[in-house]
Amino acid sequence: MPALLAASLVPLALLRSVLPPATVVDADFDPATAFVPPTAISHAPDLVPYGAHVHVTVVRAPDGTTVRVELSGVAAAHEFPAHVHTGPCGADPALSGPHYQHRVDPVQPSTDLVYANDRNEVRMTVRTDRSGSGSASATVGWAFRVGEAKSIVLHAGTPAGPHTASDRAACVNVGF
Repeated sequence: MPALLAASLVPLALLRSVLPPATVVDADFDPATAFVPPTAISHAPDLVPYGAHVHVTVVRAPDGTTVRVELSGVAAAHEFPAHVHTGPCGADPALSGPHYQHRVDPVQPSTDLVYANDRNEVRMTVRTDRSGSGSASATVGWAFRVGEAKSIVLHAGTPAGPHTASDRAACVNVGF
């Protein structure tokens, strides 16, 4: 019993070393119909051309989670709203499911501001420069439930051309 008590007194700072390492996804966008199933799928090649690049980093800490998305080779001078979603990417953009929520709204699609907010969801906007590069990050005070956060979706945003701002322009499989 004394060993159990001693183990429970380990300083919180030492626990950082036993947390899972950061998740990193580094991929080029491809069509969903590629011969090898792609990690990153473009549903709107006019905004996210095939071959454009994405780098996603997810860092877990005892006090929360930080998600960072970096893009290059996408539409220039553009704003892409980005969210973590519950489903994996697929040929049908809707397969990525709804936004991941720390406290899940029992009514879907979620529009209740008690659930659909930046404290309960990972929300960021990637703003690209004239060369089509940009990045954004978001930090939340919680961790993803294992197996329930599977992708990051880039919405068409603005200016969207032939798309509505909420259209799913691209998806990246991350599987937290």
